[in-house]
Amino acid sequence: MTLALSAEKPFAQGGNRLCFVHPQDPGRCIKVRRPDFSLQDLRRKKGFPKTLLPLSRFDDNREEYEVIRGLARHPGDAAFELISRCFGFEQTDLGPGLVLELVRDADGSISQTLKAQIWNEGYTDDCRAAVERFSKRWRELQIPSRDLLLHNILVQRGEDGNIRRLVVIDGLGSPNIIPFHWLPSAQRQAKVERKLANLRQRIEQTLAKKARGEKPGSHGMATARLRPTHQESQG
Repeated sequence: MTLALSAEKPFAQGGNRLCFVHPQDPGRCIKVRRPDFSLQDLRRKKGFPKTLLPLSRFDDNREEYEVIRGLARHPGDAAFELISRCFGFEQTDLGPGLVLELVRDADGSISQTLKAQIWNEGYTDDCRAAVERFSKRWRELQIPSRDLLLHNILVQRGEDGNIRRLVVIDGLGSPNIIPFHWLPSAQRQAKVERKLANLRQRIEQTLAKKARGEKPGSHGMATARLRPTHQESQG
């Protein structure tokens, strides 16, 4: 069955993909390629010599699927404490869609990004403690990633309103030719530490930007406090 998404409004949009609530499961989302930005466009944008690579190398959905599948093997199920689960592909009227866990707060709202959390509510003690817990566990599991961007991390709240966990929803994997888990432990740890240091730096930069009275920019700031409709909640 082909899922109809073209008439729906995405709740989030990245540089290359749109993200929709799964029409049959409010606990899942579907990422599809932006119809106005083809793989050919993306390859041309990268420039030479990357223009020589096959189009499949520029498919974000396929790459994310392979990375999460690899993390499910190593370090295993513990990885999903910190990243969203993946459920494979489904066909949509906008092309193949990658189905993932939709991170929601206990009240049913789609969790906001760490960027929005810090900008709107400040770097509270609760948020600071959540970042510390996240960093400790990320370090223990040695999860490979590109830069840990604030708009790619969701802040999930529990029934008491406190932060339950931080969840990375994009930017996973390593661009290196050698698989990350094949590297010596010390090298893996050094890479993880750099990413965590960059995360702390980005938090400080965001706080400084807010203190200067600048605008945050729209990326990662869209209102995502959406609760499932009655129809969605009925599954």
